[in-house]
This record gives sequence, C-alpha cells and structure tokens, in this order.
Amino acid sequence: MPVDIAQYQSVLRTLSSSHTTLVAVSKTKPAADIQTLYDLGQRDFGENYVQELTEKEAILPKDIRWHFIGHLQSNKVKYIAPFVHLVHGVDSFKLLKEIDKQAAKCNRKINCLLQVHIAQEETKFGLDEQELSEVIAALDTLQHVQVKGLMGMASFSNDTSKLREEFHTLKSLFDRYKNTQQPWSVLSMGMSSDYTIAIEEGSTLVRIGSLLFGAR
Repeated sequence: MPVDIAQYQSVLRTLSSSHTTLVAVSKTKPAADIQTLYDLGQRDFGENYVQELTEKEAILPKDIRWHFIGHLQSNKVKYIAPFVHLVHGVDSFKLLKEIDKQAAKCNRKINCLLQVHIAQEETKFGLDEQELSEVIAALDTLQHVQVKGLMGMASFSNDTSKLREEFHTLKSLFDRYKNTQQPWSVLSMGMSSDYTIAIEEGSTLVRIGSLLFGAR
C-alpha cells in the first residue's frame, strides 16, 4: 500500500494547533515510502529494529531525525549510537548506562526518554513509579545521555476513559519531574488509534504508523 498523503496532511493539520511533533513510524516499510514523506517535508521517523534502522540510515538523507521506539537491547546500542536522534523506550538504568558508554565512544550526547509502564497489559515494557524515581536520582552519574522527558504506551482499548486516565497518569509524572535537572520538553504518548486523546492530555510528540503507511 502506498503512503496515504491525504491522511498525512490531515494528521499534520490536527497536530499544528497543539504544536505536537509527528514521528512517522516506518518500521517494516521500504525506504521509498520514507523518501515519499521526506519529500513532503517530514524529518522525524521511528524504527523498532536496530538492523532495519541502520540499513535505512545508510541509504536515506542524512538530515532525517531517527527515533528508536522499540525495545532496545543493551548489546545493540553501539550500532545506532553514532546517529540516533532520540531513544524513546529506556526502561532500565542498565540500558541508560550502556547508552552513556556508547555515546562517549562517539563523542556525543544521546537524547533519551524514560519509558513508564502505564498500560494495564503486562506485555508492555516500562518503569513503575518507584523505578522511575530511582533512575532520575542517578542521572547525575551519566555524562553522555540527556533525558528529555517520558514515553508511554496506553492499553490497546476502545475505552476512551481508560486511555485518558493512563495518559493523564503519565502527564502527571512528567509534570512532577520535568524540572528535576535540565527542563524536560518531550512527552511521547499517542499512536494511530489514540493520538487525538493523547494530545488532549498533554502529549508533545505522537508516534503514528498505520494511518500513514497502511496496516503492516
């Protein structure tokens, strides 16, 4: 299925009034589809798999801002450390330390988001409130990562009140900690099925794939 350009433009109109950033989730989609959106001005793209991301980064324009939005394994950080713009799903201090280590080797700082578990499904990754507090308390020991905010995935549900409650929980945590160190600027929540609710609850960045690229 080709890129739905009309849908892309519709999403941009929805986001423009709230100044919300769109990350086009391009996992499993060919480089040509990414190039199509790039030619329309899109610069932020999200990938879930390290090998796929490195292959696309090698052949696509160098001013693309690559977001890693999947579950990142520590032993694969080194492959994306030279170029990744933002790592969304940091769910342990161990992973954060490895990102710090690999960023130092590349002589750069890597922007990260701490992933919080807000869904009622056990399959979702993320820190609980106590773990989040502990990670934030230890950030001063890291020199080459910059935590920019929080990321979370709501339950897969049609219950809008449940989704709103989960997004509200994440926004409350964001507000609690956003000035702990350097002020946070990114609250990544909302995907194709629930992004309008996420924006209403305070999201500054949404991750949208199937609306733009079609079902996988």
